[in-house]
Amino acid sequence: MKIAKIIDHTNIDIKATGEDIKRTCQEAKKYGFRGVDVRPKWISLVKRELAGTDIKVIVLIDSPMGQSSHQERIKICKKAKKDGANELDVVMNIVDLKYERYQKVFKDLKVICKILPTKVIIGSGYLTDEEVKKASELVKKSGAISVKTATEKDPLERRELKEKARHLKIMKRAAPGLLIKASAKIRTLEDVKKMVKAGADIIGTSSGVNIKKETYGKKS
Repeated sequence: MKIAKIIDHTNIDIKATGEDIKRTCQEAKKYGFRGVDVRPKWISLVKRELAGTDIKVIVLIDSPMGQSSHQERIKICKKAKKDGANELDVVMNIVDLKYERYQKVFKDLKVICKILPTKVIIGSGYLTDEEVKKASELVKKSGAISVKTATEKDPLERRELKEKARHLKIMKRAAPGLLIKASAKIRTLEDVKKMVKAGADIIGTSSGVNIKKETYGKKS
């Protein structure tokens, strides 16, 4: 397994500057990461910085709870496409899911998934095991390419990786055929290996450089 090729190198720091984002892009090019994941304001810059590479421009949409209106979400996603994004990392409306408004969640995601290849963040740290299962089923039905665990401020960030791994296994069973993305507080090579063992196909992390450096002298 080539570790770098499964890492979405992430910089969603709200205080990040243009220079910070450029540095993230340079790191992605140096280490050959799968993609660079940023907030919408940086898409055009990332597109320019990654020109001539096969590294994906990925944008985080509607963090942390996915509670913007459907119309606003569509507007943001269409602008992201226009600005040069290759993939969307969209937060499911977690409150709607919790209140079992499943048809509303599905209809929203179905439209979004037609705009660009979409990874849907279900906020697994907020969910029960049964809700993780239901959310994953909705994501698969919506036409997404991937179901993703978490983003910023998700309670799962503060929990043991073994719980994240357990959620990944539920997601894998509930959404067969979809890519599974694990993210939030994955900081070491050992963390990555645990997530991959549990079923992750993609790793979202801001610690990609340190993880890649750990592979030096090892089979990656």
